[in-house]
Amino acid sequence: MTDVTSSKSARSPHHWRHDLIELAALFTAVVVADTIAKTIVKGPDGPYLLVFSAITLVATAAFHTWWARRRSHADHAPPAGHTGGHPTTEAPAPSELPADEREAEGESGAPAGTTLWRMRTTVADAPGSLAALCTVLARLGVDILTLQTHPLADGTVDEFLLRAPAGLSARTLVRETAAAGGRDTWTERADTHDLVDTPTRVLGLATRTALDAAELPLALRQLLGRCTLHSVPAVSLTGRPTGEQAPVEGVLEERVMRLRDPHGGTLIVERPHLPFTPTEFARARALVELDARLGPRVPRSQDVLTLPEGNEITVRRADQRDLPAARAMHDRCSARTLGLRYHGPVGDADRYLDHLLSPRFGRTLAVQTASGRLVALGHLLWDGDETEVALLVEDDWQRRGIGSELLGRLVAMAEETGCDSVYAVTQSSNTGMVAAMRALNLPLDYQIEEGTLVITARLSPAPRPTARARQEQSREGTRPAER
Repeated sequence: MTDVTSSKSARSPHHWRHDLIELAALFTAVVVADTIAKTIVKGPDGPYLLVFSAITLVATAAFHTWWARRRSHADHAPPAGHTGGHPTTEAPAPSELPADEREAEGESGAPAGTTLWRMRTTVADAPGSLAALCTVLARLGVDILTLQTHPLADGTVDEFLLRAPAGLSARTLVRETAAAGGRDTWTERADTHDLVDTPTRVLGLATRTALDAAELPLALRQLLGRCTLHSVPAVSLTGRPTGEQAPVEGVLEERVMRLRDPHGGTLIVERPHLPFTPTEFARARALVELDARLGPRVPRSQDVLTLPEGNEITVRRADQRDLPAARAMHDRCSARTLGLRYHGPVGDADRYLDHLLSPRFGRTLAVQTASGRLVALGHLLWDGDETEVALLVEDDWQRRGIGSELLGRLVAMAEETGCDSVYAVTQSSNTGMVAAMRALNLPLDYQIEEGTLVITARLSPAPRPTARARQEQSREGTRPAER
């Protein structure tokens, strides 16, 4: 019912009998007033009493009019805290709020804006349980942007993306959710990237995985939130079985997933702060199955660069199909170069190549000459929730800027995937690698442990030049060649 309809239905219709009664009352009042006036005027103070009575009557009428208007506004005004939508509770005084809420609200006591939250809670699988939770959120002034449900055997996990008042703390949100029947509640600050609805996000991750096999670990990490992913090969570097071979259907153990890697071995996904649901497990299995059906694949793009002396080189992505060419490059490298790269016996260098070229462990860039010979490799390796960069340049091609070119491209890849930092493990005597890290113009941290130097570069939030932009710069001769 609209407001106009309500006003019309609340108004009483006029009738001729009402008019007749009002007219009779008016004549009666005039007669009474005339009688009283004649009686008063005959007295000694009659005129003064008549003037005083008139003033009193006017004041009484004015007061009655003011009071009637005030009551009318009070009757038609909305209740306190009503905003035209869901009802809200009366906001407590700033002094009554907890310390963390007072800090969030600021000195004025008014919310400075809104905050995005991700919240996950378990409710009973019964009619009305979700409605009770939504009612509590509405009373807190919280707007539900998205909602996902994950059915369980003993309830339902509801995952929300919420826009809440800035003064609402996580503690209050969890407490009120528990009062509405939610249990095992987990909250985390969200950002604008979470505003994409789940089907769109999953389709985007599937597309990235279809185009590049190295995207699967990143897609799983983005699909499941803050988690750690390890890829354990079925065979160790020494050729012995590791015993890590998950069944085809995978294994779900609350906070750990074990998925069979299509390339051999097992993908282990861990999330200590939040158990996985069967729905999340099914989504992860679907991505892995997609990867298995598509087989080995890397982007076919490549860049042709010209070195200062005029030689042309090609930079492209590499995978395990480049294993023979990489082993041939090892044979041409000196023992010192291999020792600086692998930090171990030179004879074991070939054992690492199959691992390094696998898309499960990261991305690899290869540099080849015009004749097709492989002369350099650059690796961006996923190490749990950290990222490592590593370089190997054949002796005859060192000090020509190849290492700096590869490192810049690897760091750009790391930034595109959302990494906060990258680190390189080398030796203090490897002046070429140290110089290449310094040439990034990023904040660096140095740590020395038992003769090994670990250099960590904190990535800047500003976007770096794309591969096409770097290619155009190289063609124009504007990119410096160092190392």
